[in-house]
Amino acid sequence: MKHAKVIRRWVSALLLVMMAVMATGCSDKLIVLDPKGPIGAHQKDLILISTLLCLVVVVPVLIMTFVIAWRYRDNKANKAKYKPEWEHNTKLETVWWSIPILIIVILAAITIKYTHMLEPSKPLASDKKPITIQVTSLDWKWLFYYPEQGIATVNYIQFPEDVPVKFMLTSDAPMNSFWIPQLGGQIYTMSGMAMTLHLQADEPGKYFGSGANFSGKDFASMIFTAEATSQEQFDKWVSGIKSTQPALTENGYKLLATPGVSEVQSYSSFPKGLFEQTVTKYSAGHNHGGGTPAANQGHGSGKEAAATKPVTKQEGGHDHVGQH
Repeated sequence: MKHAKVIRRWVSALLLVMMAVMATGCSDKLIVLDPKGPIGAHQKDLILISTLLCLVVVVPVLIMTFVIAWRYRDNKANKAKYKPEWEHNTKLETVWWSIPILIIVILAAITIKYTHMLEPSKPLASDKKPITIQVTSLDWKWLFYYPEQGIATVNYIQFPEDVPVKFMLTSDAPMNSFWIPQLGGQIYTMSGMAMTLHLQADEPGKYFGSGANFSGKDFASMIFTAEATSQEQFDKWVSGIKSTQPALTENGYKLLATPGVSEVQSYSSFPKGLFEQTVTKYSAGHNHGGGTPAANQGHGSGKEAAATKPVTKQEGGHDHVGQH
């Protein structure tokens, strides 16, 4: 009978642990531990190393907790020695202080190494020229500029595989956090600041991206797709946007910046310097009138004057019909 109770207790504890592990992920796999780029791979190594080092302390402590609770339970048949005057043991003190200190020192050394190696603004070593993507977080959508290609997109980005991507990030809304879990860790977007993040995808694929910071009622809709393709597919995609999609005008940007959710959109051009204007718009002495006429001209052809019709659902519930 006693053995049956012990078995039931251990089975119950095991089931609780299994439920906790299953509840840690919302999908069939933890995408953070399935990296597809060099930064994500290094960060996975850091997670695993740190976890294993912590388990060196956590596992013995958990085992000793059960052992001590069982050994010194209230039981008439308990034959444990009674030592009311015992208060110190040099050997035990040495063990339970030296091991944690050693682990902390090792963790500190590893963290310093990886912190310098994974500095977000540090360019990635590659024989290929990086592609630049400017990112602006809005309520509740992501706006991406391609300054070299002269196009812009909403809630979708595409770039060639094995090519470093230099993200320049800011916010024209409450602070948010830009995150593509399989490619690298998150980085904050903040008004009046331009952050830099270098990432790279080692293989083609569509990768989940999101805003990882609470920013209002529709923050859960701030998701986007990051797709890595071949260079040929990327060039074809850019050409298709430039030949078929409307231009993003300053009025179109103001509409996008209005709080509301949005579907995927693309633009054949955008006003030159729009990202820089967003970064500096809150600076003292900045011209809020939109800059000089030259700065307001878009990239590409004469489509800059074209009206843009973004698909944006505003808080009032009105849908503005446009092109995807």
